[in-house]
Amino acid sequence: MSIVILGDLFSIPEGSAATNRVYTYAKGFEAAGVRTHVVGFLNTYMEKPDGVNDGISYYNPFGQKERSSSFFLRRYHKVLKYQRTFRLLKKIHRQDRIIAINRWSDFFTTQLFAWLMARYFGAKLITECNEHPLRFYQTGFFKRKEGLLRFYADAFLSDGILCISRYLVDFHLKRNIKAKKLFHVPSTVDPSRFTEKLERPLPGFYIGYFGSLTFSRDNIGVLLNAFSVLAARQHAPILVLGGFCTPEEQNKIKDLIERCGIQERVTILPFLSRTEIARYVQNADILVMVRAKDLGSDASYPSKLTEFLATGQPVVSANVGEVSDFIKDGENAYLFPPNDSEALAAKLEYIFLHYPEAVLVGEQGRKLTNEVFSYHYQSKRILDYIGTL
Repeated sequence: MSIVILGDLFSIPEGSAATNRVYTYAKGFEAAGVRTHVVGFLNTYMEKPDGVNDGISYYNPFGQKERSSSFFLRRYHKVLKYQRTFRLLKKIHRQDRIIAINRWSDFFTTQLFAWLMARYFGAKLITECNEHPLRFYQTGFFKRKEGLLRFYADAFLSDGILCISRYLVDFHLKRNIKAKKLFHVPSTVDPSRFTEKLERPLPGFYIGYFGSLTFSRDNIGVLLNAFSVLAARQHAPILVLGGFCTPEEQNKIKDLIERCGIQERVTILPFLSRTEIARYVQNADILVMVRAKDLGSDASYPSKLTEFLATGQPVVSANVGEVSDFIKDGENAYLFPPNDSEALAAKLEYIFLHYPEAVLVGEQGRKLTNEVFSYHYQSKRILDYIGTL
């Protein structure tokens, strides 16, 4: 038997937080003896659309290496993607019966297609819900109504819904979605990515932030302002920033760095592979997770936080959403109020001045990733849950 993970909320084989969560599911299912295939449904141009990475088979049915100059050919390629996916799933089903399709998408066309495939193959359709379903439908009467309609359609088409937070479970229950459809799966991590020591990328002590480089949801400005306070007190070593960043956001970041006078102490990394990012993460002496308090933060759980904890290094995190359900300040990590750069600076300064103590705190944080956040444990729970549907 097999499981197909299909969606357009992640890219494969490289990607961001969603991609990392997909890998943890896939590796966990494989470890439990269930063959897993990951189907990327984005219209992404790439030289090698199919392959195996980290032991996981992946496919990108769009299958185009470069963008056609023809408007009609581009539309044809998008339609062809559905036919190729159907053929791929038929092949997988013949070899290993598909028992479930784990769908990751906000687009109704993808949601409907995945439902049709699940019905055709007699499989369960399991929806991934790791963000607020109405996050893009908050303004205007008709926009809110559209969001609710999409939400109910998505829930109706799903046999099961995996929610990354209790907030999302309650959100569905309050809107009369049946409890048996809902299953809480907190953030998952593959600790082996961060425990197998890789060569140190930088010679000196450095603070690391690795995630989206934005001034909105992941409020990088809070970190830069806090770091400038440390620099003024001569406590700041080097700050390393890595992650996706638009040209506009990068210009804003560089402007703030210049205004803070910390140009010589901040390094912004170019795009890196999953392996390279893991190398920077696991060798950071302090890791920081910044995030603004908003609707998205209340509903989700930052996957990069669990990845940081897996290193066993001291971790500082904004106290948003359900972070404090697992993290206890000064026991297994350090917490600060969101959007408070002075509080973050104080935490970083304390860790810097009491580093041996902070290392012990980091080791306690690592234990969480071998227990509640372990991909082995959570994937086994998901498989047991699918068996009850």
